[in-house]
Amino acid sequence: MPETPQKPSRIQAVVFDLDGLLFNTEELYQHTGAEMLRRRGHTLTQELLDDMMGRPSAVALQIMIDRHGLDCEVEDLRRETDEIMETLFDTRLAPMPGAAALLDDLEQAGIPRAVATSSRRDFVDAVLGRFGFHRRFAFILCEEDVRHGKPHPEIYELAARKFGATPAEMMVLEDSPNGCRSAVAAGAFVVAAPGPQHRGEPFPGVTLICDSLKDVRIRQALGLA
Repeated sequence: MPETPQKPSRIQAVVFDLDGLLFNTEELYQHTGAEMLRRRGHTLTQELLDDMMGRPSAVALQIMIDRHGLDCEVEDLRRETDEIMETLFDTRLAPMPGAAALLDDLEQAGIPRAVATSSRRDFVDAVLGRFGFHRRFAFILCEEDVRHGKPHPEIYELAARKFGATPAEMMVLEDSPNGCRSAVAAGAFVVAAPGPQHRGEPFPGVTLICDSLKDVRIRQALGLA
């Protein structure tokens, strides 16, 4: 078993990605992307999925359009995405394993929390609102809050400023290579909790790679266990 990293005494806050880290929305996005391409006579490949994952929605959808030469605009696919996702929310949307319990422990310890995601604010509000999660975070940063999306470090640099801290004083929890690259480039203490499609891949610069948010080493790194 990998060694538990030493707790950096300077960590003052924890920042969560949303899709695939707090909620199973990456799974729902995969279903949605496959359905949109099926309607147009194409197949969603793992290569395309990897290229899109963790990026702002406009960028991800443009990659899909360019890769398959689709005769549509980003806004067309955004509307279609929203329509398909809405049909999945009631039956398939769920927090990721260990997410609620980790938030409970952080709240009890008085460690501030935030979300930094490449998703649009209306989508984030819809996801968090269904589970009453808004109150659990000091602030939420979305696609609209930055000029440069992940893997650019801007969103995590902004999170640090809003916390009144340096990036090195934040633990960032991410599931995708693009998200981890963003946090590593910002200089954060980065923990990767990759989904099934990224298990076994390298995550250069991260401090810890976990199977899920249940991993006790996350709490040990924060002095909570």
